[in-house]
Amino acid sequence: MRSLEEVQATLEIAKLKEEDLLPTVQCLSFGDNVSSADYCLMELDETLCKHIEAGESLVIRGDKEERAVLCSSNKTYDLKIADTSNLLLFVPGGRTPDQLTDNQDSFRVVHTQVWGFCNSYWELRKQRPKLKKLKKLLMENPYEGPTLGGQEENTENRYTMEDLLERIQASEEELKTHMETIHACQIEGYWRVLDFDYEMKLLGHVTQLVDSESWSFNKVSLQTSVEELGPLEPREMIEHCLNCYGKRYTENGEVFYALHEDKVCRGLSLMLLQNVVKFNLKDFQDVWQQSVPEGMSTRLDQLKGVALVDRTSHPETISLLQVEDLPEDTVERFNHLFSLREKWTEDDITPYIQDLCGEKQTTGALLTKYARSSVQNGIKVFNSRRPVAT
Repeated sequence: MRSLEEVQATLEIAKLKEEDLLPTVQCLSFGDNVSSADYCLMELDETLCKHIEAGESLVIRGDKEERAVLCSSNKTYDLKIADTSNLLLFVPGGRTPDQLTDNQDSFRVVHTQVWGFCNSYWELRKQRPKLKKLKKLLMENPYEGPTLGGQEENTENRYTMEDLLERIQASEEELKTHMETIHACQIEGYWRVLDFDYEMKLLGHVTQLVDSESWSFNKVSLQTSVEELGPLEPREMIEHCLNCYGKRYTENGEVFYALHEDKVCRGLSLMLLQNVVKFNLKDFQDVWQQSVPEGMSTRLDQLKGVALVDRTSHPETISLLQVEDLPEDTVERFNHLFSLREKWTEDDITPYIQDLCGEKQTTGALLTKYARSSVQNGIKVFNSRRPVAT
């Protein structure tokens, strides 16, 4: 370890004046058996630093075949190793200039030990949570309603929240938000998605009740719904259906739901499109309007990200194409879309790429990067930048 005299001699050789420097000199020395494999360094932004300082945790998630991500309570980050030409030293006892006092009368030497060193560090970048796997896991055993007498329920492939957090590369908040999007619910401690036919059966019960009672779809009584539909379905499922397709509110101590027109119309459209390849657009619109509760109006813009209209065919057709069924990877998504249709208008393709946008990124920027634009019959269209297998 260097003495004060050795430090002063070094300053003299370097032609540095003591009065131009802080009065405390930190001399670093390597401890015994120090190795670069002992520690990993991670660069955190101000938000994550405050997160750690508040006692919160960060979790690395991913199965063996997946690229690891880091999750806070509400964000997901990509983990990438960044190499550096400078040697990074891990010095727990080291102090920065603002932590050193400059009111000392004399020069002094402080000896600090290096605990480890690295030539790289983990760099974090915010990314979209990888949620496609969630629906896939929950669909292994969808809930089909109460078991009939003598039947045994399938108890395999059921997941608790802890199970899902172990498997899904997303923060807990992002996971819970997506649970609402896919209409998942907790049944006997396990998170389940409803079988599509069973969910439509529940929605059918609710919409038929609204019509038979001549209610306004903006004022559906929870208590009356449970009393009327209770002999047919469990209370929890009736309430879950109302939560999925309506907004809960209280009036004079009684709970009501205002059914969301777009959600109900979209749900009933899925029932019509589910088992057909293509549907004559005019016939579909007629049947669709007849299937919704009185007072609701169906519109094609309710089906953005759910169904695709082909106005080039004769007659015009509509087919099911849900954004949740498309690849999560940006390049794969564009390749898939261009394999389905060679040229897209911006209005048609936007609902299918909106979820790919990162922070402060627009669909226009994505189209500029991954597609080529041209004008066809006075309308701007987009096609692939490279040949796509169809």
